[in-house]
Amino acid sequence: MPGLVSVKTPPDAPPLNISLPEIRPESSTRSEQQPRTPTPKKPPSPSPSRSKPSPARSAKKPPPDSPNPNTLLSDPSLDNPDLGPFLLKLARDTIASGEGPIKALDYAIRASNSFERVAIEKGEEPSLDLVMSLHVLGAIYCSLGRFEEAVPVLERAIKVPDLSKGMDHALAGFSGYMQLGDTYSMLGQVDKSIECYEKGLQIQIESLGEIDPRVGETCRYLAEAHVQAMNFDKAEELCKKTLEIHRAHSEPASIEEAADRRLMGLVCEAKGDYESALEHLVLASMAMIANGQDNEVAAIDVSIGNIYMSLCRFDEAVFSYQKALTVFKSSKGDNHPSVASVFVRLADLYHRTGKLRESKSYCENALRIYAKPVPGTTAEEIAGGLTEISAIFESVDEPEEALKLLQKAMKLLEDKPGQQSTIAGIEARMGVMFYMVGRYEDARNSFESAVTKLRSSGERKSAFFGVVLNQMGLACVQLFKIDEACELFEEARGILEKECGPCHQDTIGVYSNLAATYDAMGRVEDAIEILEHVLKLREEKLGIANPDFEDEKSRLAELLKEAGRARNKKAKSLENLIDPDSRRTKKESTKKWGFRI
Repeated sequence: MPGLVSVKTPPDAPPLNISLPEIRPESSTRSEQQPRTPTPKKPPSPSPSRSKPSPARSAKKPPPDSPNPNTLLSDPSLDNPDLGPFLLKLARDTIASGEGPIKALDYAIRASNSFERVAIEKGEEPSLDLVMSLHVLGAIYCSLGRFEEAVPVLERAIKVPDLSKGMDHALAGFSGYMQLGDTYSMLGQVDKSIECYEKGLQIQIESLGEIDPRVGETCRYLAEAHVQAMNFDKAEELCKKTLEIHRAHSEPASIEEAADRRLMGLVCEAKGDYESALEHLVLASMAMIANGQDNEVAAIDVSIGNIYMSLCRFDEAVFSYQKALTVFKSSKGDNHPSVASVFVRLADLYHRTGKLRESKSYCENALRIYAKPVPGTTAEEIAGGLTEISAIFESVDEPEEALKLLQKAMKLLEDKPGQQSTIAGIEARMGVMFYMVGRYEDARNSFESAVTKLRSSGERKSAFFGVVLNQMGLACVQLFKIDEACELFEEARGILEKECGPCHQDTIGVYSNLAATYDAMGRVEDAIEILEHVLKLREEKLGIANPDFEDEKSRLAELLKEAGRARNKKAKSLENLIDPDSRRTKKESTKKWGFRI
């Protein structure tokens, strides 16, 4: 769907750009009308710290002069059947003229109420005119940042179309689901967003068939949403379908195919299939070269450089980055954020290869650009760059500098819709760094804020969420909040078991932390059960070469001695303690009862 605009709009700003659904009113006929697909979004980052807005921040209170729908419902003039179309036209004209959203909001509310009341008066089903007015109303609410108020409006809109009544109703249903999905996305409710997109895609397939090029565009849009949600298998499946559709309808090496391959490369990279990712990106680059898209070729060169760096082919990575840098400087200028982003990638590369002086120099060059951004630079671009640079500072044992950069990044994003998961990821990283420097209360607070955002954004079942819970539990241990730590470790265990399985190092780390916590609480038998299970996993599946094995074995011996019994070599079933399916946070043992972060 076209992007929904977030305001506050300054008085001297250009006219408000609100995307409105183009649904033909029921009073007109258009037999050739087809469901449209949304304009493709910018390809998202596969980073686990995907981002969305805080509902608390984005759901702004209505301004004092906002119309009251309850008052409008009692307006007898709304019974006039000619009033609804007139008010809807006024709403659209007001938006187009840039007069301000509040007046347009008034017209849209009154138009939708009029269409509702006229339908009730006539004893008829609501018309598509009502659907269009609700879509306009939802778009205005979103432009005001009032996403939570837009949701019930759009939910009402998707209930009206009857898909058995032809293409116009199919278009209305498709547009409604896609617009509602975008709104949920801006609220950070990723699962609900994807569910709406999938319903919209299903309507489109039923109306147009499975190989229509517009279906391909929607498949790519949905694939991008799955990448944002880190559902990479589903994203890959949709990318393959999109490629098949575009190959059937487009010339070889088309721009559409190049866009599909870029996204497929992103998905393959996120899954660790670097060779396949490289293949798709090279083909995408060749297609863009054939179509004269120099800036797009440079952007793909950066992605190719990332793959080479992941494969430790550092010379080839440098060559790709330098090619992109030359193009960006000549086409966009030396101070463009695209130039800064390449500086950041080079800084990371030189840090990995031990050339710390060159790495620091590139970091400083990037920071100079971000400090004085050129007009048109988005807060998201700057925040992303600052976050990447902070990771480099963190890895060279400069946590205080890294923290300053993360705090700047978070401040840039805090009022931006659609960034809740990104902010949660930043807060989780800040929590880790606070923990590293011994600021345990700050660490716990950062983790708690991240956990709250991840819960509200629908990521409570992700592996990343389990990792953050484990880290928060460790901070609680340092603050002697053992009961709270135990609850967090238990929740993390349940998530990580299902996401990664019981043999994953993250899961085993949570087991170890939970066993230590049970022991601290006097639940010795529970601690013994878990440690016996961990040792059995290491002996039967993971091998005993891991240095943690001896530590865990000695800890179990101490507990068994305390309990006055010998080790159960077969290990009891842990059905009562550990679910059959199982995951952990970073890895590094401390000598103090084996807590791991």
